Amino acid sequence: MSIDDAARRAEQLRREIDTHNRAYYEHDAPTVSDAAYDALFRELQALEAAHPALATPDSPTRRVGGRPLAQFETVAHAVPMLSIQTETDTGASGAENFDARVRRELELPETAPPIEYAAELKFDGLAVSLRYEHGLLARGATRGDGLNGEDVTQNLKTLHDIPLRLQGVAPPVLEVRGEVYMRRDDLARYNQRARARAEKPLVNPRNGAAGSIRQLDPAIAASRPLKFFAYGLGALEGWNLPATHRELLDALAAFGFPVCEHRTVVRGWRALADFHDRMGERRAQIPFDFDGVVYKVNSLALQNRLGFRSREPRWAVAHKYPAEEARTVVTAIDVQVGRTGALTPVAKLKPVFVGGVTVTNATLHNEDEARRKDVRIGDTVVVRRAGDVIPEIVGIVPEERPLARMRFQGRKAWLSIRRNFQSFGWRKIPAPYIGRMPRHPAFALPETCPECGSRIVREEGGAIARCAGGLVCPAQLKGALLHFASRRAMDIEGLGEKLVEQLIAGGHIKTPADLYTLNMPMLASLERMGEKSAANLLAAIEKSKATTLARLIFALGIRNVGETTAKDLAQHFGKLATLSQADAAALEKVPDVGAIVAESILDFFAEAHNREVIDRLIAAGVHWQENEGRADAPPGPFSGKTFVLTGTLPNLKRDDAKALIENAGGKVSGSVSRKTDYLVAGEEAGSKLDKARELGIAILDEAGLLRQLKGD
Repeated sequence: MSIDDAARRAEQLRREIDTHNRAYYEHDAPTVSDAAYDALFRELQALEAAHPALATPDSPTRRVGGRPLAQFETVAHAVPMLSIQTETDTGASGAENFDARVRRELELPETAPPIEYAAELKFDGLAVSLRYEHGLLARGATRGDGLNGEDVTQNLKTLHDIPLRLQGVAPPVLEVRGEVYMRRDDLARYNQRARARAEKPLVNPRNGAAGSIRQLDPAIAASRPLKFFAYGLGALEGWNLPATHRELLDALAAFGFPVCEHRTVVRGWRALADFHDRMGERRAQIPFDFDGVVYKVNSLALQNRLGFRSREPRWAVAHKYPAEEARTVVTAIDVQVGRTGALTPVAKLKPVFVGGVTVTNATLHNEDEARRKDVRIGDTVVVRRAGDVIPEIVGIVPEERPLARMRFQGRKAWLSIRRNFQSFGWRKIPAPYIGRMPRHPAFALPETCPECGSRIVREEGGAIARCAGGLVCPAQLKGALLHFASRRAMDIEGLGEKLVEQLIAGGHIKTPADLYTLNMPMLASLERMGEKSAANLLAAIEKSKATTLARLIFALGIRNVGETTAKDLAQHFGKLATLSQADAAALEKVPDVGAIVAESILDFFAEAHNREVIDRLIAAGVHWQENEGRADAPPGPFSGKTFVLTGTLPNLKRDDAKALIENAGGKVSGSVSRKTDYLVAGEEAGSKLDKARELGIAILDEAGLLRQLKGD
């Protein structure tokens, strides 16, 4: 066969194979037998092997996959892959809330006609971006952190739903966003074959899709039954956008992309809520998983007008469905200590499959919540994956609670058991419970921290109980060390997260005071350290010994004591000893120190472990100038004024702007309130700007701040 004849035959085979692929993968209607298809495919492979110049980027043979990769390369998204705000109200009012926000942002009067929306399914898979250059697939990437993703082009080319070449006239650059997913029936067939081969089955469609695309060997992705839906655009060059989102999806379908048929265009929130309900009723019949619907303003011109807030579009929202629920039994209740000292009761469960995963633990949030739900060991409970992520216990099944015969009788016992059941809304106690009591007692937090034995404290009116041993508690140690060494605290350069983890794991550090006992041989022996890095760290530790009282107070990590409050405390008391011995009345004389902050300070210094750490710091040579502060300093132009910073300023960094304000006598707060005097707003200012406008607070840009500073 001549090269010209081979080229014509190869092109004919590619067209024929593509036609059969669309019939099989997109319409589930095979047009030839498997044997006939395989014969065509092998013929094309042979022609391309004999004449390598005939192999085109969009050839069906390219879907087989390339060589395994050592790792994925990181690629930057030309247009960020932003997330969509989730509407947590799963009822009809969720749609009403979104519509109200859109109308408010567009400043529409109540008499204005309903807004036109596009509504579609929220797929439960892996978001990807496909970049086409002059009609050919050039690159495929995962979402990653929204700004940067992983190059998974080889794996995405194995999906027959994704065109290697666009149909029709393609623009120079077209970046298509969509979802890789797996049908439930395809997953079941794949798992059946996997078990027959003694291979590990896939857990659920979502994990199957995400795990397949992130395989370094594209042959694995090619073996998985993956599919794709297109739903939006990224970067674009040389193409005139249609006027609406619906027309955009139609255009993507014309280019050869599969677009989900379950979509509609409606007017007003009631029609959105109706679509949400109808799709919810059909979840079991639709062959792939989706956990909600997405509402988008249909007009692209209105989308541009609405713009974005933070990293979310104002013109779209994900309206989810209630999470899946299942029943299981509580086998134990443990108490976990978080990195901030918060104590969280966690129910240990008999394994149960819910929301696509096997759940063995569920949070009870806090003691009040555990007592309110009255969850006890042995109870049968209803478990839900809140937001399809964090398992939680919805409630118990009272009639299945394990019982024991009452060991005593009398009015007190009878009232106790009656209150127990009335708390669940039962007016009459079931017969099996008469003369019986729950076998296990109600949950209660321990009196001391299970990690370090320190006291457990709880702010008045607060729901969270915390360990008071902030500087010595192993559960809090990593966070305490990183905070202690941070730039605004003791400023120990070079003490990063990985190094802290090594020091803790090796038993070299149990409190921040142990930092000042580190030595060269030990540090140099750590992974990725060496003598030079060790010497630099030791020099930074030595330098940190000379500090200020405000920095030291902040470094101690006292709950509710931030950088500004630490400065106020240092200025007011002047000496650490005076501060540590102050009572609540003395503490509350400090500006902006109320009962809660005062209680946190008292709890910290009441813990003997914390006082011992401070003594060890002083013994190690940590020192500062007593009586520091600006008590005698002349008032600055911002004296007595409270500022809030929001957004990105054109020239000043947030820390620089804060320092300018504080050096001029002002105070910088983290939240807007009626006590705020000025809001300094930069680009992408969010809800703080909205609240400041509502309260009538003066708003400055960077130039206005500098003019105020000069007194202009």
